[in-house]
Amino acid sequence: MRKTTIGMVMLTDEREHVHTQTDAQNMEVVRKWADLIREKTRTFTGETYDIVVGDKIVYDVRTAQQVGKQLSQADVKQIIFVYNVWNFPFLVWPVLNSVGRDIPILSLSNNNGKYPGNVGLLATDGALRQAGFRTHRIVGDMDDPVVQQRVVNWVRASQAVTTIRNEVYGCYGGHSMGMETGFPHLTPTLKTFGTTIRQIDQLWLVEKMKEVDEKEVEAGLKWFEELLGPRLKYDGKMLTPETLKTQIRLYLAMEAVNKEKGFDFCGLKGQRELTEYVCLGDVPEMLMNDPYDWRGPKEPTVCATEADTYAAMTMQLLKYVSGGLPTLFMDVRLYHPDRDLWDFCNSGNHATYYAKRSRDPKENFSVVTFHPALEFYFKAGGASVEFDAAPGPLTFARLGLWDEKPYMVIVEGEVLDLPAEERKKLNAMTDPTWPHVHAKLHCTFDEFVQVFPCNHILAVEGDWVDALVTLCEIAGVTPVVLGERGKDRLPPIWERVR
Repeated sequence: MRKTTIGMVMLTDEREHVHTQTDAQNMEVVRKWADLIREKTRTFTGETYDIVVGDKIVYDVRTAQQVGKQLSQADVKQIIFVYNVWNFPFLVWPVLNSVGRDIPILSLSNNNGKYPGNVGLLATDGALRQAGFRTHRIVGDMDDPVVQQRVVNWVRASQAVTTIRNEVYGCYGGHSMGMETGFPHLTPTLKTFGTTIRQIDQLWLVEKMKEVDEKEVEAGLKWFEELLGPRLKYDGKMLTPETLKTQIRLYLAMEAVNKEKGFDFCGLKGQRELTEYVCLGDVPEMLMNDPYDWRGPKEPTVCATEADTYAAMTMQLLKYVSGGLPTLFMDVRLYHPDRDLWDFCNSGNHATYYAKRSRDPKENFSVVTFHPALEFYFKAGGASVEFDAAPGPLTFARLGLWDEKPYMVIVEGEVLDLPAEERKKLNAMTDPTWPHVHAKLHCTFDEFVQVFPCNHILAVEGDWVDALVTLCEIAGVTPVVLGERGKDRLPPIWERVR
């Protein structure tokens, strides 16, 4: 998974008789924080983030410039200023100006009466904020799990913002069926996230499919046939070995073009050109978003159905904020008021990881079925992927635009553990050949439908509400948190005075 480097700096007192007596303790504190962050923020695959600790405690202008240069040469993209004792606040500027001013900043301090790091934090961070810098502050005991989680959330959030900032989204075919909420809105996206968009016609993929290694296609087909057995429901027309192989070719072609063009994530238009003349995109999109294929474990590559750009952006942010977890793309399909239950389903793009939430494809595919594509909608044929998502917590989110200004709707939720017969009955009310997420959102129906920006909703495993709020605050996006979590949020100063 792509990551950016984190810089950590300790500021201190200019007076020689003070800083020489506290430098060793201060360095120990900042290094302990670095070790803790490395351990607590491991990614889905067990990787740690790259952290560079300033090799000097900053006590004057020259040490500030030297440490700033060190972090700049290390290509630091976010910075944590650590406070353990009183410091001279103006020294923050030679550090920051040497590294770069357009980076996320966290001010992190103890709450210690003997060594007033929090006093130094408020004085220094106050200087940053009065100059218009959106900073975050965390004050507390390093051993406190609540404090640790707040730091983890900030690190995840800043990683998401700084990583996506230099990425390119590959939009295959443009927004589908005139869905304007899925349009690639270039200018607000560039201004807010720095991410640029390149649109390529789906014809490019069709032509690339002709170059795909047929041995890989056969290997993919064999993998599916062995995993699914009788749950691979060939019908001799819409779903055959040939139509499934066409879907595998499309996946391999998309994978190849992503690599050739440097696309970090992508969206596939599908309807109507591919679905009527080539194949249904469900299997290729599923494979992109899963953490494995027939060749073994791999990093999930976000791929949004119907080339919904802000769906893809949201999924990519969810991927990074969660440390590389697979993400979900769903239609907001049907609400059951008698159960206060949502059925989120669409014809594709549900990573099979969520069938059992396992890293083992055999376990996940044990409850997956490939059905023939619905001829009514998808004349070219192929497989639709069907399963019910496994129970457990999810964080749901979606980027939207209000008058060209990005915002993000965030809501905590969970997939319910329903009996098989009840799930079957619910699925029959929409489409039983598609994947389903039977979700309980921690907000009311009215709040959701009045606020949610569009018909596509995205999700990732776990509780990342606070991290997403921090992400939005770093990026300058308004977070709209639904339910009780929204009532608990403390708006930052830049939202209160603008």
